[in-house]
Amino acid sequence: MRDATEDALVLLNTDIKRELAQEQMYRRSLRCIDMLSIDGQFTFVAEQPQLHCALFLIGDPEEYITIEYNLVNIDCLGGDILKVFDGWIIKGEKFPSSLDHPLSTSERYTDICEDGNAQSITRSSQNVAMIFFRVHKPGHGFTLTVRKTPNLFPCNVISQSPSGKFTMIIPHQHRNCSFSIIYPVVIRISDLTLGHFNELQLKPPPKGCGGAGDFVELLGGAGLDPSNMFPLADLCHSFHGSAQMKIGCDNSVLRMVSSGKFINRVTFEYSQLDRQLERQQGNSVEEVCSPLN
Repeated sequence: MRDATEDALVLLNTDIKRELAQEQMYRRSLRCIDMLSIDGQFTFVAEQPQLHCALFLIGDPEEYITIEYNLVNIDCLGGDILKVFDGWIIKGEKFPSSLDHPLSTSERYTDICEDGNAQSITRSSQNVAMIFFRVHKPGHGFTLTVRKTPNLFPCNVISQSPSGKFTMIIPHQHRNCSFSIIYPVVIRISDLTLGHFNELQLKPPPKGCGGAGDFVELLGGAGLDPSNMFPLADLCHSFHGSAQMKIGCDNSVLRMVSSGKFINRVTFEYSQLDRQLERQQGNSVEEVCSPLN
């Protein structure tokens, strides 16, 4: 599934995507393991028993994903399933993590078989969602329509690209927000505004920034879940200028923790890190994903 995800991510920035996005209603069939980044109507029909299928949905950072079920022809009593998960799960690791999502893991699932409402509409809490399905009988399947809607204050985000620029704003809300890049990257923070303090602090301090209530942390790891990643740096002081860190992990995350007392804001750019070049220049890229100097 990870290989399928990586293959699908390569397609997200092609000319094909831009051309298809201009169609009034794009339609195509779905594969057992598939990924969608555009609006349209999509149909899965089993040609043989398909028991372990997943559809990854991803939008731009400032978008929610809305899923409407147009036709559902599956045998729920016979063991078929059709479930939507609010986020992504890969190898048991969730995004957003349980610490960053307002709902419990069980509440993040929408089960069409249990709900008994094939005409329902589901909306994600961020720019990613996932559909798990199992269809035993050939000829059975489903049709759904995927649309994106604007998200004025995007919180948890998975980037479609290994490079870009983003501003995260948490306006007087007690929540945690993670921006995930599924690549090793160089992150450059140009502006950080918190409700207190005025400097940059790198680990390891005695207690980090946890006691501050409002801070940004940089994380790295091999999996998807930010709560399982290695903490690389805490930033708990506002600054205007430039702070850079190289994260040599398969997955890199910038995470903001907000107490809800202030309007917190961070602007950053990111670009893919060439780990082979870093090694040639004498910078070590360890499996534990420690920061590169």
